[in-house]
Amino acid sequence: MNITSLLIFLAIGALAGWLAGNIMKGRGFGVVGNIVVGIIGAVLGGFLFGLLGITAVGLIGSIITATVGAIVLLYIVSLVKKA
Repeated sequence: MNITSLLIFLAIGALAGWLAGNIMKGRGFGVVGNIVVGIIGAVLGGFLFGLLGITAVGLIGSIITATVGAIVLLYIVSLVKKA
């Protein structure tokens, strides 16, 4: 993985985390929080999409996958917080 790929990965993570934060809570989590939520969401989204047989390709597909995963992650976290 070169530096450009790493920067793109972090940017997708930040964008996905920000989108998920705005969708689920109405706000983001700061730059670092957005990146963390987005990266974990990307892994979760890739896993869930794989289970469902959905393939997302390209930059937009990566953003969608990461955002869906981040939304699921935030939903799970909100359920745990309520309990």
